[in-house]
Amino acid sequence: MSLTAVETLNREFLEIRCRILDLAAMLDRLERSDDTVADDPRLKRIHEAIDLLTKSASRNSSSDRAEQVQLTFSRPYDSAWLQNLKVRPR
Repeated sequence: MSLTAVETLNREFLEIRCRILDLAAMLDRLERSDDTVADDPRLKRIHEAIDLLTKSASRNSSSDRAEQVQLTFSRPYDSAWLQNLKVRPR
């Protein structure tokens, strides 16, 4: 039996809040550092993922957020990945 949206929010609210606060604290630490990572592609992907979450939340239509975020951090599929990454088959 699946939970209602209210039951799910009641159960998950504090965990979601905690994770958002953790993320905010991590981004604050990056900004307060002596050097900068503004041009780092990893930070760009983090911001893309956050944007994706906020845009999909405002549309209230996407239930595949986890997949979309995962794809933000993934390489496109390359059928020749074994050769390109020099992986030896077992």
